[in-house]
Amino acid sequence: MARSTDSKENNKAALEGARICVLGSGPTATEVLKNLVLGGIASFTVVDDVRVGPRDLGNNFMLEASSVGQSRAAAATALLQELNDAVAGSFVDEAPDALLAANPRFLAEFSLVIATQMMEAQMMRLDVACRELGVPLLCVRAYGLVGYLRASLPEHCVVEAKPDNTIEDLRLHRPWPELTAFSRCFDLAAVDDVTHRHVPWAVLLIQALSAWHDAHMGRLPATAEEKTQFRTLLQSWQRSAAGVPMQEENFDEALAHVRKVFAPPTIPAEVAALMRDECATALTPGSDIFWVLVAALRGFVEGEGGGDLPLEGSIPDMTATTEAFLALQRLYRERAEADAAAVEARAAALLKRLGRDPGQLQRAAVRLFAKNARNLHVVRWRRLGEARGAAQGDVLRGALASEDTGANAGLLLLLRAVDRFHAAHGRFPGTYDGGLEEDVSLLRARLAPLLTEVGAPGSAVADDLVGEVVRFGACELHCVAAVMGAAAAQEAIKLLTRQFVPLGGTLVYNAMASTSSVFPL
Repeated sequence: MARSTDSKENNKAALEGARICVLGSGPTATEVLKNLVLGGIASFTVVDDVRVGPRDLGNNFMLEASSVGQSRAAAATALLQELNDAVAGSFVDEAPDALLAANPRFLAEFSLVIATQMMEAQMMRLDVACRELGVPLLCVRAYGLVGYLRASLPEHCVVEAKPDNTIEDLRLHRPWPELTAFSRCFDLAAVDDVTHRHVPWAVLLIQALSAWHDAHMGRLPATAEEKTQFRTLLQSWQRSAAGVPMQEENFDEALAHVRKVFAPPTIPAEVAALMRDECATALTPGSDIFWVLVAALRGFVEGEGGGDLPLEGSIPDMTATTEAFLALQRLYRERAEADAAAVEARAAALLKRLGRDPGQLQRAAVRLFAKNARNLHVVRWRRLGEARGAAQGDVLRGALASEDTGANAGLLLLLRAVDRFHAAHGRFPGTYDGGLEEDVSLLRARLAPLLTEVGAPGSAVADDLVGEVVRFGACELHCVAAVMGAAAAQEAIKLLTRQFVPLGGTLVYNAMASTSSVFPL
């Protein structure tokens, strides 16, 4: 419980200490900030030089009619602060591009930069600047009925992934000596009926596997026939009255969990890949402590763990007496503590070898790492420029050809095309009083080379989709901004707290079809 409390406090502190810079002050920007301010960040700074106009009042709830003509960044900041007076808010009444050109290190003081409504070239320049400063970047955009979201940073290490489906490692296939001794304390043939139906199911399976090993030279049940025989062995231990099996829930539970014996948990492929990663196998004095712990984990698996990861330490509910359950729970916790201590000792030795102070290891953090060893994740992002290169053609070409993702992949390319349209014409398609058909042709002309880059035919993006994007007129609809603001805030919290696994690619939200796709770009 202490470890869990420490973890929650650390994550809360990470969020409460976060300093957020948001570039832009439109509805997407204020929707992101609304969620983060309510979540309890430390402070935020809005950078924008736009004045509030009548159109802003129709799509931004963080502006009032009295704000028309004033700095939009200032007006939005004032109302956002009213949501949570514990959060400090400030603004810079300057265009983001101009500010960063004059003061490239302006972003260095922030925990996270969130860029809203930026075009392709702007995002690429910002990505370079943020990577040089070591500041995570999150790009979010609402363009008509399309949303775009992508993070960009070299690497993000996650210890608390909190997966929806977890694997229980009770080490039933290979119990350690203390667990074996505990299971032998229950003499199933000698105990009374009440005790018999309160023997924990984990103990029943350990005893059954021990009996199986004795008869099968230490092998696990492998074939379908052997698995049936194992179940029959377990059922034969149930008691009966007048030839009728007694109701014993612990045996029902054991039979329901018997697969844990047949298929003991293995090391997940992603964790195995991390232990082989060059960052773990070739440590340097500057290595992140996460990679030092991964290297220590590899040593543990090869040594004390005997091929297994550290024990997580918790056990599920099971029919048992309070005394038996608590005793079993204590055994698992003690083993988990011992495994974590072994990982810590290995990590300390590695730090010492690197010329670093082993004292920088926090015991609670190491315990948390060992407890979550089965769910470790590392997410790496390409630079935004690399994600737009021809090398990624296979991904988009395949997505365009798929019925499920074709439209959304087309929208991603169209977002790039509208930016190229703007670079050529000084405006977005559909934003002048002339006919839309001319802009449809012009946008299709900007899309064509993008399709060629990814090796897709010109017909891969339907004319209707091109026409819809022109009809958007580059508007920033509040309904789309609200969805993208919520998604961006969620990703921001993942990055800040290092809990849950952030999106490793580009999210495209299609409000026309109520669908979304994540592309590994």
